[in-house]
Amino acid sequence: MVRSFRRGALAAAVVALSALSLAACAAGNEAETLKVKPDNPAGAKGDIQVQNAFVLTDPNGPAAVTARLFNNGDTDQTLDSVNIVSGPSAQLSGANGTGGITVPAHGTVLVGGKGNASGVISSGQEQLQNGGFQNAVFTFSGAGQIPLKIQVMPAASYFAPYGPGSLPTTEAPTPTATSTETPGGTARPTDTASPTGTATATS
Repeated sequence: MVRSFRRGALAAAVVALSALSLAACAAGNEAETLKVKPDNPAGAKGDIQVQNAFVLTDPNGPAAVTARLFNNGDTDQTLDSVNIVSGPSAQLSGANGTGGITVPAHGTVLVGGKGNASGVISSGQEQLQNGGFQNAVFTFSGAGQIPLKIQVMPAASYFAPYGPGSLPTTEAPTPTATSTETPGGTARPTDTASPTGTATATS
């Protein structure tokens, strides 16, 4: 009796496994579970991939674009522009604010963050609502246009190191006094060294 029960349970298990296998095969390569994609704004065309793209806002200044760019080809490519559709475009600069953004062959470039390439949106921030999405187009010298939908987030918490506050700034030079005139308008004597090392006064 026990042996018959065990045989029946084993047969039921085999039938169940067979049914699951047939269901998986029937789903084929178009199964909905295969269409699950990571929750990161990303796009690709040709040899170029754009991943983890965001627009980061700052209430006290401009917005910034951050993204990781990959070049799987044998030729360097430049990022020519980043445009928000029907909106602002980013001003692109290479690492430390110099030159353009070049993605080397079989290499990667991070846009955003201290010492990295940057994309600054200095006008049109009023349409960039935190938590919303914007249609953007990344244009490359070889791959052409890569459209993708990117999310707008405040440059805080995890995003703080990649926002506009991390971009390099150029400080204005400190002014130096060049005038040698006194308030009365007469020239003030300037000390000069004589060949013998003794200071002499000139007017």
